[in-house]
Amino acid sequence: MIELFSGLDAWVLISLLMALAFVLFFEFINGFHDTANAVATVIYTKAMPPHLAVLLSGFFNFLGVLLGGVGVAYAIVHLLPVELLINVNTGHGLAMVFSLLAAAIAWNLGTWYFGIPASSSHTLIGSILGVGMSNAMINGIPMSQGVNWQKAIDIGASLVFSPVAGFVVAGLMLLGFKRWRPLSKMHKTPDQRKKMDDKKHPPFWNRLVLVLSAMAVSFVHGSNDGQKGIGLIMLVLMGIVPGQFVLDLSTTTYQIERTRDATQHLSQFYERNHEQLGDFLALGKSSPGDLPSQSECNPQQTEPTIAALQNNLKGVSDYHSLSSEQRVEVRRYLLCLDDTAKKVGKLPALGDREKSDLDKLRKDLTVTTEYAPFWVIFAVALALGLGTMVGWKRVVLTIGEKIGKQGMTYAQGMSAQITTTLMIGLANVFSLPVSTTHVLSSGVAGSMIANKSGLQAGTVRNILVAWLLTLPACMALAAGLFWLASKALG
Repeated sequence: MIELFSGLDAWVLISLLMALAFVLFFEFINGFHDTANAVATVIYTKAMPPHLAVLLSGFFNFLGVLLGGVGVAYAIVHLLPVELLINVNTGHGLAMVFSLLAAAIAWNLGTWYFGIPASSSHTLIGSILGVGMSNAMINGIPMSQGVNWQKAIDIGASLVFSPVAGFVVAGLMLLGFKRWRPLSKMHKTPDQRKKMDDKKHPPFWNRLVLVLSAMAVSFVHGSNDGQKGIGLIMLVLMGIVPGQFVLDLSTTTYQIERTRDATQHLSQFYERNHEQLGDFLALGKSSPGDLPSQSECNPQQTEPTIAALQNNLKGVSDYHSLSSEQRVEVRRYLLCLDDTAKKVGKLPALGDREKSDLDKLRKDLTVTTEYAPFWVIFAVALALGLGTMVGWKRVVLTIGEKIGKQGMTYAQGMSAQITTTLMIGLANVFSLPVSTTHVLSSGVAGSMIANKSGLQAGTVRNILVAWLLTLPACMALAAGLFWLASKALG
């Protein structure tokens, strides 16, 4: 890892280390801000002692990051338009990363201080959207192109759908528990259990399910939220030291051949569908000099881009053999071809089979650009795991006692945690970022309604206000900071 940073100017190295520290600090805050939700029910129901719960939760968050992959990481990265991602330079990268992180950290700390279960996912996504929109305004780009709005809509839909689904599924699950075992001790609160049975802990099987589901929530939280930190670090590395990180330098010869073959197959795919795609891609009409610029991608430059990429990769068996400038060029060509293929896949002229083939080619194109070094994954996992072990008390009380008018029963805790695990696990399958905070809080609220306990209007109002304000507040804050940073850089 050390050799990757050798030869950097002192100020670039210092800026890079500061940016990495900022990202890891964000993940540390994410740990004590969001993971309190993962252990809230298991601590409140006294299924586990608090310090053991947060210790194990930190460990399972750590494992979740290590084993979670990078699908969600690049879903976050690709909120920014491809034009912004290919325009890599040190000053721009620093301004972008510090602006969005400062906004996200400020909002996270504020909501944590007041014990409001707000979402780190919302803060980060809002900050990224703010930077993208601010960049569009500064450079005179249409706002429709300032952000990858289709990706933003997909992520927005997952952020809205997941808590609604959590509310409904947890409520239905609790009703199922009540129908299955209406007189079971699982329907007691910890206080009722203490008064009636003079016992501190839940019944054995309830306790086991509570513990296992809490650790499962921690694991899926790590695999989803940890990837957001991985995506941020990759933005930092590609923005500040692009020559070392725009391509995966550990790529094998087979993977490079796979990328090279994908470009050839992509060209053949476009030729086979010339009748439907000829005008959109200007097939047979472009000249060899029509290459994507440093700042934009144009579908009508597809043919010369494929030719240039094949020429750059000809005879290459190791990315180390390419110069830093060539690596940046190769990545730009790959991102532009992937972006164009994504647009082609949405054209109504193509059939479902063709669209499926195109999706497979896109995966082969991006196999060496959508990656993360192990040290990045490990650092994020460690920051998130350590952050889990502090600052959990404020949110535990909110989840356990302040959402419903009565305390949480064991069955409600199980319903909320199992539902949260299912919702986030499903989101991981589709590489979509979701909010552990809002899914779990909604699950608890759904179980309270199903249990006819009622909700505390004040707490629910605070959670909803935080949910509604987080995106626009972080967008505005990040946009303002990026605008100021860009002006300062000239």
